[in-house]
Amino acid sequence: MLPTSSSTKARSGSHAARPNTFLPQYIRKIVKWQQMDIEYTFWQMLLLCTSPKIVYQHTKYHKQTKNQWARDDPAFVVVCSLLLTISTIAYCAAYDHSAGHAAFVVISVLLFHFFLAGALVAAFCWFVTNNYLREEVPDSHVVEQRVEWLYAFDVHCNSFFPMFVLLYVVHYFLSPLLVAHGFVPVLLSNLLFMAAISYYHYLNFLGYDVLPFLERTTFFLYPIGVAIVLSPILILSGFNPSRYFMNMYFSRLL
Repeated sequence: MLPTSSSTKARSGSHAARPNTFLPQYIRKIVKWQQMDIEYTFWQMLLLCTSPKIVYQHTKYHKQTKNQWARDDPAFVVVCSLLLTISTIAYCAAYDHSAGHAAFVVISVLLFHFFLAGALVAAFCWFVTNNYLREEVPDSHVVEQRVEWLYAFDVHCNSFFPMFVLLYVVHYFLSPLLVAHGFVPVLLSNLLFMAAISYYHYLNFLGYDVLPFLERTTFFLYPIGVAIVLSPILILSGFNPSRYFMNMYFSRLL
């Protein structure tokens, strides 16, 4: 009995220590860029825009080898943050007249648009999946599986990158046309935003649909229907999202 009890405690202790030590290791890798796989990150970013299902197929392999769904490499978050910072600086150089205000915009976009909004979306999806979408397991001997919060944040980052390409890169080069007056800029701006939002939620769906212990993951596709319904209404009302957000963030009014 004594050896069995001690071995059980040791195993449970090792499992209990894993969640507590993983996050500090993840954070330490951020300042040690040599340990990050940048090449693999760019490969994932390309596939997220072209063949996102392949990315989540590799997520299954990651689970089999590392015994966790979430990434153990912060390279994707770091690269995405750098690209977001560069694109925001480009916007400020073109549409902002104050260096101080430009710095405020860069910091607010990075902290609030990416990290805070991502943390809130991840927390919401983590809560919904674990409390309402997990498949009921009648056999009590089966190990209970739950969605990791860090995996939910990974899904947000994956979904965010193609939206970043559309709304921060493509939008930047089309902005002289999109912020102009008239029906065509309104139409193009709304279609671009609708495509970006729809693709974001489609990738969100793929991220949770790949988890074998979840069901009814089509829940994450519902916002696409809302975007498709709202877009014609906004177009007919003359609302231009490009002009709205550019005027809200930059000191140069359009």
